[in-house]
Formats: sequence, C-alpha cells, structure tokens
Amino acid sequence: MNLDTRPLGQRLPQQWASDRDAEVVEAIARLEEPLHVVRSGGGFSLSTSPSSLSTTGIAGVLPPLSPEQLGDPSFCAAHGTRFPYIAGEMAGGIATPAMVIAMARADMMGFFGAGGLSHDRIATAVSDLSTALPGRRNWGVNLLHTPSEPAAEERTAEMLLAQRVPAVSASAFMELTPAVVRLAAHGLTRGPHGAVQRTTRLFAKVSRPEVAAQFMAPAPAELLRPLVERGQLTQAEADLASTVPVAEDITVEADSGGHTDNRPLTVLLPAMLALRDTLAGRHGYPRQIRIGAAGGIGTPGAAAAAFALGASYVVTGSVNQAAVESGLSGDAKAMLAQAGIADVVMAPAGDMFELGVRLQVLRRGTMFPGRAEHLHQIYRAYPSWPAVPAADRAKIERDVLRAPYEQVWARTRAYWLERAPGQVERAERDPQHQMALVFRWYLGMSSRWAVQGEAGRRTDYQIWCGPAMGAFNEWAAGSFLADVAHRSVVQIARNLLTGAAVITRAHQLRSCGVEVPAAAFAFAARPLA
Repeated sequence: MNLDTRPLGQRLPQQWASDRDAEVVEAIARLEEPLHVVRSGGGFSLSTSPSSLSTTGIAGVLPPLSPEQLGDPSFCAAHGTRFPYIAGEMAGGIATPAMVIAMARADMMGFFGAGGLSHDRIATAVSDLSTALPGRRNWGVNLLHTPSEPAAEERTAEMLLAQRVPAVSASAFMELTPAVVRLAAHGLTRGPHGAVQRTTRLFAKVSRPEVAAQFMAPAPAELLRPLVERGQLTQAEADLASTVPVAEDITVEADSGGHTDNRPLTVLLPAMLALRDTLAGRHGYPRQIRIGAAGGIGTPGAAAAAFALGASYVVTGSVNQAAVESGLSGDAKAMLAQAGIADVVMAPAGDMFELGVRLQVLRRGTMFPGRAEHLHQIYRAYPSWPAVPAADRAKIERDVLRAPYEQVWARTRAYWLERAPGQVERAERDPQHQMALVFRWYLGMSSRWAVQGEAGRRTDYQIWCGPAMGAFNEWAAGSFLADVAHRSVVQIARNLLTGAAVITRAHQLRSCGVEVPAAAFAFAARPLA
C-alpha cells in the first residue's frame, strides 16, 4: 500500500484526513511489518513503500514489534515463557488449575490461588498441575502470608518444595518469614560457570518499599541459621543464599483487587525500580532483579504504560476473575461484568482482621463491604460479645450471621480445633479474640459463597476487585469480550498484550515527529489465535 507522505499536520480536506488516518492506524497495527518515517515538506510522515523513495528521504525505520518483545527478555528466558505476562494468584482457588494450565500452554505464566485453601486441596491442585504440565516451568503456586497461622504457612511451603513446584509467588508478606526464606534458599547451587542456580523461583508481590527491600536483599543470617540447625537447609545453601536476593522477581502491586495499599502504579513502580538499582549496586548482584507491574492492568493502554515505565512483566488479576476458567460462580462473574471503575471499595480483610488490614472488593450488587465494616467497628469497640448492645447483637445475628452467635462459634471452634488449636485456646482466654474469630467466619464464608454461587447469600458476596475490572468492561464493550462466555484467560491476555504492542508502536511513531491519529491508541478487542 502506498501512503501519501505529505506531513499530516497540513490542513487537509476532512475526507482525505479521515482516509489518511485510517491508513496510518492500519499500518501501525501491522506489527509484523516495519514502519518508515520519511522527510517531507519540512516535517515527518509515514510511508510503507520505502522502495519508491530515495535513501535520503528516509528519516528512520521502526522495526516490527511483537507482543513478545514487550518487557524484559530475561523474564521469558528465566521462566520458559514466550510472553512477559502472568495471570495472578487469586486466592480461594479462583485462579484455578485450569487457568494456570491454559496460560502455561499458551506460553505465558499462571499462579494457582492457594490462599485460604486446605492443605489437601492445595496438594491435589499441585498434583493436577504437575501431571498436566510435565517438563514445563512456566507455572507456579501462591504462598499467602498467614500471620495467625505460621504452622500452616510452613506446611504449605514444605509441600511446595517436596512436590518440586517450579515457581512460588509470595504475597501479603509484611516481613520475611522462615517459610519464605526456606523456599528461596532450598536447592541453591552453583552452575558450571559459577552462577547461582535456583530450584524454586520465588516471586514476591509487594506494595511497600520497606517490604520490597527485604526481598531484594540476601536472606538475613538470623533466619538462615535456624533453618540450617533444623536440617531444613544445608550450610552450603545458606552460604549461597547470603549472596543473592531472596527473590529475583518483584511484582509491584499498585491499586489492585484484594490486598492493596491503593498506590498509583506511576508513583510506585519508578520508586521500586530506583530501590532495585540502589540495592543491586550495594550487593553487587551479577543478575538484575526484575520488577513486574500488577494492579490496574485491565486495558491495553494500562499494559503499555506499565512496560513504558520499565516493568519487566505484567500481572493481571481482577480481569481474570470473570474469565471462563475462573473459580468464581457464574453469578459472581456476571456481577463483575457489570462493574464500573468506581464500583469498588475497601473492606476489612478476613485473614488479618484483628490487625486492621483492609482489601479492595466489589461494591456494586453486594452488601458485604458495609456489613464487614460494621463487624470490625463492633470488634474494636467492645471487649466481648456480651458487651455489645443488645440491638446490635440482634441485628448482626439476623442480617449478617443469620444464626445465633453461639451456634456460629461452635462451628468456628470446630474448624480451628482441626486447623490451629492454639486459636481456640486463645479465644477461651480472650473473649474479644473469640468475637474476632466469629466475625472472621462471616468474612471467610462470604468469599466462599461467591465461589459457590450461594443464591441465598448473593447480597453477602465478597468479590475481590480493583478498578481494572471496570476499565476492562468499558474497553471490551461492543466487542466479543463483552460476552462473559468469550472471556477466556488466554484471549484476555493476548488482547491486552497485542493492544499494548500496537499502542507502544503508535507512541514510538509519535515520538519520531509523526502526527498519529487518536484512533491508533484505541486498540479494539478481537479474537486472536
């Protein structure tokens, strides 16, 4: 196709400009072809027929740009992927084995959402993944920090090591723990050329620089020494762990669903990159720590912006909850598909209820956020359930628990006796802790109801969700992805990546002085092979 090479900034007839804009948009979208910037009339323009131009007329050439070229090439090399893209670990099994398998087979990466699940269910999922993905290393499992259950955290870590899970994503950690250090250090060896090799590739999902710094530094001796003494690490592994960062992949979590500090990615990611450079210089690492971007990645433009900021890879979460492979119920997926950018709110987190930690959830269509907030206010205000005013007790039992407090405590007590008996012992000494465990029953069940599609509890669904879900819905409107039935996790990923490549190319062309139509920055979703 021959494109007019006159500068686009000239005043042109409207129809000619419209046709010309369409040609430019089409040329940019042909990612497999180079773009040629030419000098013309004192400015720059675009031509896809350089053979008809003199050499002196060509100002520059933009080479083909594929989605595979976005991000850091070392990410794909290290993890056996073709694309620098991860489907994140949505807890409660919402990020299912089916989702992880689909991503791995599409040469991307996925993490199983193990947070909040029983040990047996995690083990079954790991077995299924190992069987379905033999020889592949582009998959992993989440290790969610559980400060109230350190033994469960360590047991999960032990199982992940025993089953040789190739990658683990540690999330919600506020500090390093023995379990996460063991995962990072176990199996460390030196390769034939002296480089330290890892058996388990640890990712750390963080939102605060002070936490990120711990994962970017070598494991501290005070955590390594007890692991060696207990026989959980060899001295050789501990020695090597003191020379490398705990994690070589740091996922910066901005304004995401679930656990989040609501920080803007444009503020947080550059700060983390600078921190990485400072610590790498201090410790003299031979390999660069990769910094990925998560939170708010729901459109091609958001993905392109993350890569432009310097992200080695991107991680999506909220948008995958409405995917075909998601573990959420169809009812909950339909609710997510209606969400707008502002239809989210912060609410108390069940796993860190007593610490006052909050997470981001869907607000539209559910009363969970308000009810959870009320429970937390009651917990903070009163030392025990009998101390709560009678009217408040009656309302909570009627509208929230839908059962007498004592009945819910009996269920909760049986659960903790099996999982962590120390919690029951503490509750019997501390009535306020007992009340917290009962309230946590509601918070825990609310997310389970959303997974199971418990119709009678629809107004209590807890659905982790960030603004990216609303942005995705607005972008997908009118396209095949508007239908939830078409939202496979791979189609979502391929469209976000391809669109990011197109938008990146449009920006490159504009940076060369070519006037680029606004339509070039508005990639429309389409079925992709």
